[in-house]
Amino acid sequence: MMSVTSVPERTGMLWWRATLDMLPLSISVIPWGILCGALALQAGLSPLQAQLMSLLVYAGAAQLSATTLFGAGTPLLPIMGSTMVITSQHLLYGFTFRRDVLPLSLRWRASLAFFLTDEMFAVALKDRERSGHFEPAYALIAGFVFYLFWNLATLLGIAAGQYIDGLDSMGLDFAIAATFIAMTIPAMKNLPMIAATLVSGGTALLTKPLLAEIHIIVSALAGMVVGYVLHRMRR
Repeated sequence: MMSVTSVPERTGMLWWRATLDMLPLSISVIPWGILCGALALQAGLSPLQAQLMSLLVYAGAAQLSATTLFGAGTPLLPIMGSTMVITSQHLLYGFTFRRDVLPLSLRWRASLAFFLTDEMFAVALKDRERSGHFEPAYALIAGFVFYLFWNLATLLGIAAGQYIDGLDSMGLDFAIAATFIAMTIPAMKNLPMIAATLVSGGTALLTKPLLAEIHIIVSALAGMVVGYVLHRMRR
């Protein structure tokens, strides 16, 4: 017979496991969040507006791009277009978990969609591979933990940006590369994954000078095609 404390204990264990799994990526993104907060102030946003970007938009690379374009006086439409391009990989993330989330209620799906980031996707996918099934509560908790760290880092950047000049020249943007490297390397377990990663990176470097606005999409598609073909060949 199930104990009356089994559900709370399971929930507590889930919170603990999801938090620990997300903690390394949450810590690594702190410099990135600080940079976002500081640059938002430099672009002319108020402290409240800068914080609301992280609270409501919640998309690191897109926030940096939108802030930079806004500071340069770019019209709204190009800013929206840039945001859509930068965050287009979320469509792929959604397709990956499509079968897992279809049985869930709209409230669950909307919550998971809001907290879905590159980091949450990586952690939730690894947990699915480890356990053999998708745990929506685990994914939601991991996403919330990362959301909390991101907003605290943004707040720190807003506070520091009002008193410290030149935060954008301190190399904090290296946290962006470090975070994605930390997510990518553990996933490179076989030839298709390694090839897809190398092709995507190489294509991005080659196409950026020629296709600056869409080089991310082109490189992602190239990597996926190579990975898919090699995966089919192995099977």
